[in-house]
Amino acid sequence: MRRVLLLSIRPRFTNSILDGTKTIELRRTRPRVEPGDTVLIYASSPVKAIVGGFLVGELIQASPAGLWDRVKHMAGVTQPEYDDYFTGAAVGYGITVARRWRLSEPVSLETLRSRRPSFWPPQSYAYLSADNDLLPLLSLPDAGPGTAMVQD
Repeated sequence: MRRVLLLSIRPRFTNSILDGTKTIELRRTRPRVEPGDTVLIYASSPVKAIVGGFLVGELIQASPAGLWDRVKHMAGVTQPEYDDYFTGAAVGYGITVARRWRLSEPVSLETLRSRRPSFWPPQSYAYLSADNDLLPLLSLPDAGPGTAMVQD
């Protein structure tokens, strides 16, 4: 199994990713992911559950202005929202969605903590090892093909 990244995402954006209207996840810091890695989506409050995931297509790195020019039709946010998010950042990152899936049953925070009492959802993101005891609760697809990191 390749690397698994657990991202905390607001429910509005979680739904947009899983319904295919948002095809890139924006970040201020670069997560250690490569094409084909798995991203699990933890929908933050009020949902508080892992609801699905996607395979990484590519990682785009650019200045915030350059990134916006490339991803504005994929980002699922308005330009004022985007500008507010990247205020003060010299570089922005976008993780493209290669293949997405929605879990038939979300895995709630309560269920995650019953399996691992020390589980705490990440503020932004966290990495799960291949032997993590939470992974059997989820249906993860095999890694698919990816493309190289794109840099501006």
